[in-house]
Amino acid sequence: MRIRSFFSWPWPCLLAAAALSCSGRSSAPVPPAAAAPAVTGPEAAPKPEPKKDQPLTRLPYTPSLDLAAMDKSANPCVDFFAYACGGWLKNNPIPPDQAGWSVYAKVQDENERYLWGVLNEASQLRSDRRPIDQKIGDYFSSCMDEAAVEKAGVAPIQKLLDEIALLNSRDDLPHLFARLHVTLDDNDLGFGFSSDQDFGNSASVIAFATAGGLGLPDRDYYTKEDPKSQEIRQRYVAHVAEMLRLLGEMPERADTFAAQIMKLETSLARASLTRVEKRDPAKLHHKLTRAQVQALTPSFRWDRYLKVVGVPGVKEINVTEPEFFRQFDAELKNTDLDTWKAYLRWHLGTLMAPYLSTPFVEANFNFYRKYLRGVTAMRPRWKRCVNYVDRDLGEALGQVFVEKTFGPEVKQRTLAMVVEIEKAMQAEIQSLDWMSPATQQKAMEKLRAMVNKIGYPEKWRNYSGLDVQRDDFAGNVLRASEFEARRRLAKIGKPLDRGEWNMTPPTVNAYYNPQMNDMNFPAGVLQPPLFDFKLDDAPNYGDTGGTIGHELIHGFDDEGRHFDARGNLRDWWTPKDAAEFEKRAACVVDQYAQYPIIDDIKINSRLTLGEDLADIGGTLIAYKAWRNATANQRLREVDGFSPDQRFFIGFAQWACGHERDESKRLNAITNPHSPPKYRINGVVANLPEFRDAFQCKAGQPMVKDPVCRVW
Repeated sequence: MRIRSFFSWPWPCLLAAAALSCSGRSSAPVPPAAAAPAVTGPEAAPKPEPKKDQPLTRLPYTPSLDLAAMDKSANPCVDFFAYACGGWLKNNPIPPDQAGWSVYAKVQDENERYLWGVLNEASQLRSDRRPIDQKIGDYFSSCMDEAAVEKAGVAPIQKLLDEIALLNSRDDLPHLFARLHVTLDDNDLGFGFSSDQDFGNSASVIAFATAGGLGLPDRDYYTKEDPKSQEIRQRYVAHVAEMLRLLGEMPERADTFAAQIMKLETSLARASLTRVEKRDPAKLHHKLTRAQVQALTPSFRWDRYLKVVGVPGVKEINVTEPEFFRQFDAELKNTDLDTWKAYLRWHLGTLMAPYLSTPFVEANFNFYRKYLRGVTAMRPRWKRCVNYVDRDLGEALGQVFVEKTFGPEVKQRTLAMVVEIEKAMQAEIQSLDWMSPATQQKAMEKLRAMVNKIGYPEKWRNYSGLDVQRDDFAGNVLRASEFEARRRLAKIGKPLDRGEWNMTPPTVNAYYNPQMNDMNFPAGVLQPPLFDFKLDDAPNYGDTGGTIGHELIHGFDDEGRHFDARGNLRDWWTPKDAAEFEKRAACVVDQYAQYPIIDDIKINSRLTLGEDLADIGGTLIAYKAWRNATANQRLREVDGFSPDQRFFIGFAQWACGHERDESKRLNAITNPHSPPKYRINGVVANLPEFRDAFQCKAGQPMVKDPVCRVW
């Protein structure tokens, strides 16, 4: 996408609604007649901003080239990001409930406010509600019932806490891990276990066991020795102790257990791969038989574990990090049982804290959002509830969103743009003087096999088996978690569903999946100001065209290039061509490594390499596609800007955004994307087309010589 998921891996990579923001008063429900399609026609006009404490009855309109977002006093050849986005940054301060704020985050916020109205309507008890309206409406209603949540306190997880308390032997740990993994659908409790495509045979879905076990955002938080990292660890131990006390532990024992949990997690962290190491898919490909997995972890009875998670017949497992599991086994033997019980209570408590009563919600917020990300206010309850419905019933909610906002003309025009960008990529591959004909042929095969998914899935997910109760919010969360966990586990050994999506339709993002070899563009990202029917092709190709090009390049970046046309992990490069790729990619690594994030922290450009390659190559491909698509048109100046200038301003304004200092520090460790400023300036500095458009001179910051270029 321009974001990521699962272990280090997947495949969303757009910007930052998720990277910069994380998730009240409800108003009167919106009647059906009030819900109108998104503004997409040429007659559309800006509407007054609705009040922030009310749902939207229609999605607002902001042009994809917004003159008010610019700062024309800035020199585009010195700092193009400031020139294109300076006005936006000035007029859009970071809201108190956000770690950062961006164009993407703002559109996501508007989508959420619109969905708030949809869910208010769906939650009304009416005889004509469709099953999907009942599911999403009752879930939302249960979440908004604060009084019931407060009254329940810790009761929703008491049964699980009791099961942990009754644990009296290490031999019972596999059963309990399995129980918690399925109930919580979690990949960070001890380790992760789920399904995914076999790296060696993408048509086969197999079991995956992945590294996990940590309560801090990344293994580096446990290993770095700088003063800030040490401070974070101290605050983390205090937070763990606070959560254990909320769960009923005596204060002295809570402090002792928190220190022991920190020791256990540190051991697991040191045995885990770094995020940069996980960028090499070969390092995550270790398909083992059941016997080999058991030999790797002799203290953990996999037969007991697999029986409880519901896949007793599994014959092989891809163990992504064998060294981690060796250390996990050592901790099973060497860590006392009381510490393991405290560890399980802690992870259960922190995973469920957002859905429990106020003391749990506030403790979780104060550490993870306020301290680690600098957020000063909690998101209003309605916004959290909208996010939970989207997460747990995303395709049911998405179906309603699409019905109300996404017309066929948007899908058709997006597809036409995709076709033009793929044609430009084809020409680019064929023109590369550093790539041999043999590798070019394989690259062309992969490009032709790429599947484009636009707007929403062809087949909606069936939630009929999920029990949603109007008066049981935490219970709904747990049942939805188990429903999703079992849905994914049931894929093991079954035919691959290549039509599946990993994002919900209202999401303001996009992604490429190298094992599926598909690009996915949800309806939420195909709306103004990101995709704008009202404006000409120049800003649309700069913005959405750049997004399409970005996702396409992911199929050929430092990770994606290791997968073939069918999504199999296979080396289709000649040794000479692979060396040429690495040499050109190293130029990008060296360039971005010089960019500062905060204080003395600079971009970890080996972590951001894939996104940086996609930004540079995707923008160039989009530019060439736009020029080809308009070759027979008489392009004109608009608002004093040439067509080429409008392309680049449209490109830059998707990334307008800023974030809090605390969030910058966290993203420097965990985010595979460069900060927004360098996702623009780092790109245009490598494009002679930009230099010519703005008549930049040699030696100016936005003119790099020599340029870095792979695709």
